[in-house]
Amino acid sequence: MANVAVCVLGSLGYDRAAQGAAGAGRALAESLGGELHVLVIGPAGDEAIAALATVADRVVIGSNEALRDYQPEQALQAAEQLHAAGGGDYVAVLLSNDTYSQEIAPRLAHRLGGSSMADAAAIRMDGDHLLAQRTAYGGKAISIYRLKKQPAVVWLRARGFEPAPEQASPGDVTTVDLALDPPRIRITGREVAAQEGVRLEDAQVIVSGGRGLGGPEPFQELKKLADAIGAEQGASRAACDAGWVPPNWQVGQTGKKVAPELYIAIAISGASQHLLGMGDSKVVAAINTDADAPIFKHCSFGIVEDYKQVVPLLTDKLQAMTG
Repeated sequence: MANVAVCVLGSLGYDRAAQGAAGAGRALAESLGGELHVLVIGPAGDEAIAALATVADRVVIGSNEALRDYQPEQALQAAEQLHAAGGGDYVAVLLSNDTYSQEIAPRLAHRLGGSSMADAAAIRMDGDHLLAQRTAYGGKAISIYRLKKQPAVVWLRARGFEPAPEQASPGDVTTVDLALDPPRIRITGREVAAQEGVRLEDAQVIVSGGRGLGGPEPFQELKKLADAIGAEQGASRAACDAGWVPPNWQVGQTGKKVAPELYIAIAISGASQHLLGMGDSKVVAAINTDADAPIFKHCSFGIVEDYKQVVPLLTDKLQAMTG
């Protein structure tokens, strides 16, 4: 039987990214006539475990006090041991799109003697090999890779996959005590970025601003618009690099990859780096003074106008509708 594993960090719980990974894993397992197993690195809440059990045939939780605070070496050891505890015969090990998964995926593939792929937007089997699809050249082309060594260790694009359906009966849940080596890296401190509202990766609506806003003050106007429609705020790399907004607002190839139902790009030209981060948005609306801006080739609705003439009017209309 060819089984598929999804590896998640217990501290993140069953978030939207993990739901997508589980959905991709379930579809792949069914195509192989196998099972879906979820390997949980470290402690997770009862609610998250219960949710995972409703979509998986088996949930294996790795227990060790060292896993309460993330350290890459311990997480890597845990993933390797959980792979063996789950059966070790997986065709693929799937991870979600978060910094931790991106950090351990290639190293895990090396330890398991498999293949690794990053930022996959689609996966499927072709005979005995996994095919992984991802964008190339800043989103201008699509590449398909054949991963010849099993297991294929792949982290998936954020919100690129539908959540797994609930099963008729919950899967088995087991806990495994892990033996981990002492860390070789000592963490001397942690700085957690302030987070208000929903994470950008999980947001249904995002209002983003770019270099064309000219400074930090206009983002306050965009906040009024975002508040009127219950949206989260994002920004282009240029706006973040200029210090106008926090770095964790950045959408793009080197920032957050998002897939909201609605993405509103204001004063963003639409460079390939930014398009790669928001390309999975269901609907894109853009406001820009440049009629030839690349963003207009990738949006469903566009207004060629100074945002100062549009955003206040739009905000007033929306506030009147929702108020």
